[in-house]
Amino acid sequence: MPQKTVSLSKKCILDTDHVSLILQNSPQVIANAAKHEISVTIVTVQELFNGWVGRINDPSLRHNLPALYLKLGTTLEYLQTIEVLNFTLEADICLKKLLKDYPPLRKNRLEKDMRIAAIALSIGATVVTRNQRDFGQVPGLSIEDWTL
Repeated sequence: MPQKTVSLSKKCILDTDHVSLILQNSPQVIANAAKHEISVTIVTVQELFNGWVGRINDPSLRHNLPALYLKLGTTLEYLQTIEVLNFTLEADICLKKLLKDYPPLRKNRLEKDMRIAAIALSIGATVVTRNQRDFGQVPGLSIEDWTL
């Protein structure tokens, strides 16, 4: 049986959850990432940093500051090794059209996911996510889950 060849040209955008899986050394996600041209969006950078700032500033976690700052540093180091896609004018136009044409996508809990989706749609990329429920609502968006 012929072996399936892997295309390295497909642009894949990792959502925040998949970046977290890479930072936790998920062998399956890391192996899949090695087969593709991967990037993250500036929205994911925002979500990652918001998460670490929240933990670092949480009074109940003060006893764990060295570990928290170490993990923040690891996150920063990883982000320096990967392409970070900005939220461009094209992505903004795409987002506004999505929200106008598909009112269910206007929910507050979807706000950042829709920004990631708009960036992906504006450049023809695939979003890599376990969040099929939300990203799956976006017409024309290609999604994959590398944990399956």
